[in-house]
Amino acid sequence: MYRLPKLQYNYQDLEPYIDTHTLGLHYNIHENNYLSKLNELLEKNNYDYRYNIDELIFHLNEFRGNDTEDILYNLGGVLNHNLYFKSMNVPMLCQKPFGGLLLAIEREFGSFDNFYDKFMNNALKIRGSGYTFLVLTSNGTLMILNLSNQQTPLSLGYIPLFCVDMWEHAYYLNYKPDKTKYLDNFKKIADFTYANTIYNNIIK
Repeated sequence: MYRLPKLQYNYQDLEPYIDTHTLGLHYNIHENNYLSKLNELLEKNNYDYRYNIDELIFHLNEFRGNDTEDILYNLGGVLNHNLYFKSMNVPMLCQKPFGGLLLAIEREFGSFDNFYDKFMNNALKIRGSGYTFLVLTSNGTLMILNLSNQQTPLSLGYIPLFCVDMWEHAYYLNYKPDKTKYLDNFKKIADFTYANTIYNNIIK
């Protein structure tokens, strides 16, 4: 069965920007619930776990009936959370975009600060629950994308590089309804290590 990937930091390491309690609940309860439901659905369908979890979304046609939609929803919940947790780190260990990714951000948005301003403004437009993503499109350009609930950019043919979780459980204990403060502080722990690796390996 699929298992939660280990976080690259301890629960307390993102304080004061995200508190220990919020991060622990988010990882152990919220993401783990999606993973447990996904495993239950897959076992119900006699799935043999032949694919890496990141590849599973490209093989959903192998499942039949009403379970496919539930599998996609819970798989999205796992993949989106995995990316969100990779998009943060202890401030002193955070990477900014560099190399090809930095050049692409500057080409598309003018500067990293302009990118983050647009990213934050997009996130503030989400109504209800969802995520804001930085994605790589099929023609090699970058795009900021809002998706609701647990939709994943992979279903739309985009490669997700970086994201912020805008579900209330991601920020409410720290920030109440002040999403702007959450996003301002998220910039201080935003880590582009994964985004740099994926982008610079694809675009050479």
